[in-house]
Amino acid sequence: MTSVAFAATRDTASAAALLLFVGEGGELSEGARNLDAASNGQVGRAMKAANFTGKKGKLLEILAPAGTAAARVLLAGLGDPTKADARTFEDLGGEAAARLQTLEAELVADFGGISDLAVGTDVAAAHFAHGLALRNWRFDIYRTKLKDEQKGKLAKVTLVGAPDSAKPLSDRLQKVADGVHFAKELITEPGNIIYPQSFVDRVRAKVEPLGIKVTVLDEKELAKLGAGSMLGVGQGSVKPPRLLAMEWNGTGKADATPLALIGKGVTFDTGGISLKPGPGMEDMKWDMGGAGAVAGIMVALAGRKAKARVIGVCGLVENMPDGNAQRPGDVVTSMSGQTIEVLNTDAEGRLVLNDCMTWTQRTYKPKVMLDFATLTGAIIISLAHHYAGVFSNSDALWGKLDGAGKAVNDLVWRQPLSEPGGHYDQMIDSTIADMKNLGPREGGSITAAQFLQRYVDEGVEWAHIDIAGAVWRPKAGALHDKGATGFGVRLIDKLVADHFEG
Repeated sequence: MTSVAFAATRDTASAAALLLFVGEGGELSEGARNLDAASNGQVGRAMKAANFTGKKGKLLEILAPAGTAAARVLLAGLGDPTKADARTFEDLGGEAAARLQTLEAELVADFGGISDLAVGTDVAAAHFAHGLALRNWRFDIYRTKLKDEQKGKLAKVTLVGAPDSAKPLSDRLQKVADGVHFAKELITEPGNIIYPQSFVDRVRAKVEPLGIKVTVLDEKELAKLGAGSMLGVGQGSVKPPRLLAMEWNGTGKADATPLALIGKGVTFDTGGISLKPGPGMEDMKWDMGGAGAVAGIMVALAGRKAKARVIGVCGLVENMPDGNAQRPGDVVTSMSGQTIEVLNTDAEGRLVLNDCMTWTQRTYKPKVMLDFATLTGAIIISLAHHYAGVFSNSDALWGKLDGAGKAVNDLVWRQPLSEPGGHYDQMIDSTIADMKNLGPREGGSITAAQFLQRYVDEGVEWAHIDIAGAVWRPKAGALHDKGATGFGVRLIDKLVADHFEG
């Protein structure tokens, strides 16, 4: 976690980098004007030489300028300052981290004298530090031969000139970043390190000190409950399934109605007997991205002591093709009593989620339930890596998710869903069981959601969030490197803050 400090005045004696702001058209902040004067116009000359005009999100680096002890100065473009919002400063923080990550040990960001922003200077400073912390995350524990110039060194950011009110907001956002980082850690770990029981152990060690109550069901307990759908997925692996439940209650009321979060946790997915192609199969270590997101959300909410009761449930299995593996054509009975014809063992995530949904509703009686899953490749075909797909039985819940996603840039896009018995729903009817786990090729993400909808109790607001394209991205973004993104943590933190607290 990046250390965040606050200072009233700028001291760059120990700082390796100084960041100053510039508005569109080259309008210098107070700090930038002072440095330009102290350097005999070096700032202005560098801007002119680089054709740097303060365009939103752009950085200009000046090495060893006169007038400051800092080894380098970054000029950060605000664009139109009156439109510079929290997202603007998050992205600038992320860009600064990407630029300095392997070069510097400390960054001083000078917020003194910038005004007329779309947000207060306290919000701007806190979100700058948040963006920097998010982008500064690295996963180097298995890289034993990194050269010194390849190692991460950006350990601290000092915010100068920010109001006192920036610190509590920054502290809160740092807790959210901790949840994002934990989700990314779980998702990035290889399948030989993270499997059902080790996922439980890793999460328990993280969340119990935060005051989260943990419940774990093993395969024998799941069998007694009739979780034939989930157990069928894991029966080909020597690593037995687990159901992990986490409960955070910051309401002070033991009987407060909870928000329920369900995460698909297929810790490695070979496809089972319906074996996936070899090329790219290594990516299936992140098929537990839904469970990783749920664990990260719980860390964020408990870390900032959210005044809500939230239940996080992770269905953890490994899908392997041994002699005891589930076969295409098998019929299993889910915990709800509904029967499923398994046409394809690679359509396994829904077979895990449904039993978790049933258990959660029976155990906690939620009125709102969300599930997160890297469920279908079809959603990547539809939305690429820019959005997660949302299927919901509630217009109101969808609107809340959409608003939260836009606020934090965890973007979601609503997909169609039929009522029970509707045209999409009929596509998963089976001739020998209540349903089949796979529809035709067309509408693959939709029929997967229709399958899950059959396990939603009457009166429960529900949304299925297919994060297959959003959880792991092939290119770096402003707030993440290529790889795990931690998608969902900030989305639900914002949803809870806006609609489930107080």
